Amino acid sequence: MGRGSRNYEEKLITPEQAVELIEEGWRRADLHVHTTCSFDVLPVRDLHPESLYEKALKMGMDYVTFTDHDTIEAYEILGWNREKLIPGVEISVYDPEFAGHSLHINIFELDREEFFELMEIAEIEHDLRSFIKYLRRHKLPFIYNHPFWFEFHSVPNPSSVPRLAKLFPVLEYNMHELKQKNELTIALAENLGKGIAATTDTHTGRIGKVYTLAKGDNFNEFFKNVTQGKSYIVPEDLTRELLIDEMNTWIDLIFEKSQKNRDIEGYLTGIKSLDTMVKISRSTLLSSFPGLNRTTMNLFYMISNTGLPASVYIHSAENLAKDIERQIEIEKQN
Repeated sequence: MGRGSRNYEEKLITPEQAVELIEEGWRRADLHVHTTCSFDVLPVRDLHPESLYEKALKMGMDYVTFTDHDTIEAYEILGWNREKLIPGVEISVYDPEFAGHSLHINIFELDREEFFELMEIAEIEHDLRSFIKYLRRHKLPFIYNHPFWFEFHSVPNPSSVPRLAKLFPVLEYNMHELKQKNELTIALAENLGKGIAATTDTHTGRIGKVYTLAKGDNFNEFFKNVTQGKSYIVPEDLTRELLIDEMNTWIDLIFEKSQKNRDIEGYLTGIKSLDTMVKISRSTLLSSFPGLNRTTMNLFYMISNTGLPASVYIHSAENLAKDIERQIEIEKQN
């Protein structure tokens, strides 16, 4: 196995292969993690920044970062100078003219002032190129998250992704994307000479289930090696089995671990099925009758374990991935 080869097929390694590199001093990090500070994460103790920080340290993560949606609240809670903690955020930038759709960008090693200035560019100027210029001027590490993901109800514009990807040093291999989409990202990174980072993008506490490996005595060195292709990823793609497991985790969080936290009453993800479960779990009837609450929870588990909801979602996602591939091929021919 070539160390840090630009052969992108060699970059995808197993956990067993990763052990060898870790023993040689390679560092690991999951660069896309959400906490309760994100609007679409359940307000339960297991997903609190402190809980996830301690979990990451116990797992042996060398660099720990939390990239909540458009907020740095996790660092106000934890403090900005904790051991192995790297300040991070995921900012959504909607640029209707240059990009044509919203992009999610992870930024690292920023401070409060930089965060607020970036949010101003994103929310007021809606200018992706100005946003990227700011990142480069301030020498902030950044990643193009799930390049072939498009917001629900938006019109997918995959032909623009290669053009946009040129602006980024690293592209994301996202655990919650289908293999077809992640393969497109790998091919794009190889074609453009970009770095690849494998992330969980977890909203349920599964930090470190996949991760990126590179050398680096500090985060800047680590990230520089990722940008230069001197890195490996331990990846996983979205499958029916993974999605069933993820749905069961959501059910556990909603019905079991959120019972002591009444803040869930105002919680909304925007994901219809999850929001429906939250509303049902918070109903007065279920709160008054614990036995009925358990029965309802078991019913959701039963439905989830049939695999039908997961299969429907995967089928829909596969069709979208095929449409994206076709559009990219058409664009190449033109």
